Amino acid sequence: MSPEASGPLTGLKVLDFSTLLPGPFASQLLADMGAEVIRIESPSRPDLLRQLSPRVGGESAAHLSLNRNKRSLALDLKAPEARAVVRRLVAEHDILLEQFRPGVMARLGLDYPSLSECNPALIYCSLTGYGQSGPLASRAGHDINYLALSGLASYSGRREPVLGGTQLADLAGGSQQAVIAILAALFERQRSGRGQHLDVAMAEGALALNALAAAAVGAGAPVPGPGTEVLNGGGVYDYYATADDRYLAVGALEPQFALAFFRAIGRPKWASQASATAGQQARLKGEIAEVIAGQTLAYWQQVFAPLDCCVEPVLTLDEAMAHPQFVERGMVRQVDHQGQKLTQLACPLNREQQIRPGAALGEDSLAVLRELGFGEEEVADLARLGVIAG
Repeated sequence: MSPEASGPLTGLKVLDFSTLLPGPFASQLLADMGAEVIRIESPSRPDLLRQLSPRVGGESAAHLSLNRNKRSLALDLKAPEARAVVRRLVAEHDILLEQFRPGVMARLGLDYPSLSECNPALIYCSLTGYGQSGPLASRAGHDINYLALSGLASYSGRREPVLGGTQLADLAGGSQQAVIAILAALFERQRSGRGQHLDVAMAEGALALNALAAAAVGAGAPVPGPGTEVLNGGGVYDYYATADDRYLAVGALEPQFALAFFRAIGRPKWASQASATAGQQARLKGEIAEVIAGQTLAYWQQVFAPLDCCVEPVLTLDEAMAHPQFVERGMVRQVDHQGQKLTQLACPLNREQQIRPGAALGEDSLAVLRELGFGEEEVADLARLGVIAG
């Protein structure tokens, strides 16, 4: 069983039909805020996330984190008998999250019009790359494709687009947009009593992240390119290499921060050039780079630690996870899994939530069906037919 839920979404019941990253991260956020989440997984085509290394106790560490605090029902959706199981589940659940290509759930008889018949209050969220309609609706895609089509990649990097360290379109444009849409639909349901079908597209979520640049272009400004804007390397705001091949992040944009920064590096007169022309900025950045490169990261950390001027070290992930700021606020948690200790990141919206690592495939199948009122003979028949596993 899942640990006792706690958080603002306690009592909310979610069915998650998604795999890989965007959908599971969205349902992880819901589970971390107290929702009861049941994953509906294929008994014969396991989620590829389960195969990622490293492994702990035979299970993928990524799976154990992304699917924490969820139960697993292994159900063959192609089997006719599965439809009755899903309909009984839907009758008792608030939210359904699915990540198939458009039309797949309809072919299975599990689309929104069909399932809303047995639960008119159901909130049904479809999370896809390009949405349920349009010329690209059925096209395959990944994070890199959504970032390319959204225009974000065109002004990221130096001379050519750069791959980010995480999946921005998947997580910020997809998972978090899905959660926002779900919570908004819950609020609407309180007033109307009815659910709805949410069409969330990762490419559109990525496009919306162009908030500042799109506003400027829409007002007639030039289309941005790599290193042409204040916030993408066109000014002092940038990363600077230190003597030991580490980096310092300098975000000293405002005049008071810029003055404090230049004083700290021993060049207070340079502050007057911080908002100069592009050509002057390029020369200034070269001079800043020379100064920063003259000392190690540890040296600069000592210099800037007591100063309030938007300058921080670029930490490696293990350093970030050990940083006192995140540790003190409970963002790094120790979790037990089969006698071994796992370190996982907590949900920033509910840091105190108890964590149970992701369930084994079908671990909760029998318990879920019994809770739905299936008799032992019915459960045995479903298992014999291969409709369920666990």
